[in-house]
Amino acid sequence: MAILSRPLLGHCYCFPTATSINNHRKPTPRLPPPHVALDNPPPSLLAAKTLRRPHPDDLSLQSTWSHRAWVALGSTSILLSLTKSTIASLQSHTLLEPALAAYIGYLLADLASGVYHWAIDNYGSSNTPIVGAQIHAFQGHHKRPWTITKRQFSNNLHGLSRAVFFTMLPLDLLADANPAFHAFAGACAGCIMMSQQFHAWAHGTKSRLPRVVVAMQEMGVLVGTEEHGRHHRPPYNNNYCIVSGAWNGVLDESRVFEMLEMVLFLRFGVRPRSWSEPNEEWVEDESFMRFGAKGPRPMFKVPYHCSTEPLKLGWQPPKGSISFD
Repeated sequence: MAILSRPLLGHCYCFPTATSINNHRKPTPRLPPPHVALDNPPPSLLAAKTLRRPHPDDLSLQSTWSHRAWVALGSTSILLSLTKSTIASLQSHTLLEPALAAYIGYLLADLASGVYHWAIDNYGSSNTPIVGAQIHAFQGHHKRPWTITKRQFSNNLHGLSRAVFFTMLPLDLLADANPAFHAFAGACAGCIMMSQQFHAWAHGTKSRLPRVVVAMQEMGVLVGTEEHGRHHRPPYNNNYCIVSGAWNGVLDESRVFEMLEMVLFLRFGVRPRSWSEPNEEWVEDESFMRFGAKGPRPMFKVPYHCSTEPLKLGWQPPKGSISFD
């Protein structure tokens, strides 16, 4: 028998199994059910979602020296009227009438804000003379309402401040020193000028608002987040007042705006926007970044794999998926 002079060399080949492949496969991130916030989303997902939110350095949200100048002029004209009212009331020893006149001015400002808000929400376009820019801005506000909370103070108020200044200046210079009149004019103009800031606070979160603002919202002195939030939900035709919201219940229950819309339609054939199904450019974009105490908190409506099928109650992330807790 022939003896081999060298040993046989064996070769071992390892073939991966399906189990080993699955165990080493990088799990696919999955999102939780709708309206569940993530404290620590993955960087790629966070970068994609932050494209939708306003950037802090966006120049359109920052105040300019021109904005600050108009706010200063508007505030000065209001303070001048209130000062004249205070001096005249102290000299005449009449405090009740100016206080009552100021309260009436505060209520009238809320009513005026509702009427104006209803008008530019339902009629006109960006090409409308004088108020076209405001109509365009309010339509954009319905699309991304959270942007108003990122605007700086003077950026948010300069438009109304300019109108208040040109209205109040002749009254301050030419009107008699009537304490009740100046109290009414100063309170009404002040609330109208500040209405956009009250509006911004109504879109804020209580944890980030000053305590005094939250207290005034809860007392009904300023329009609250819950009440104004109903304006941004279908059918988008109620809760227009943005100073205190005191007139919202009266106007909505009596259907004043619906009657005005019918009169305008029968007289001029103009349909308000609230009669039509809101288009995509007007309905709120809900896939945005909310900001909580722990930082950016994205809110999602569909899972990460972009399925359009509705999620069922009791949904649980699959085994092996990445946890964001």
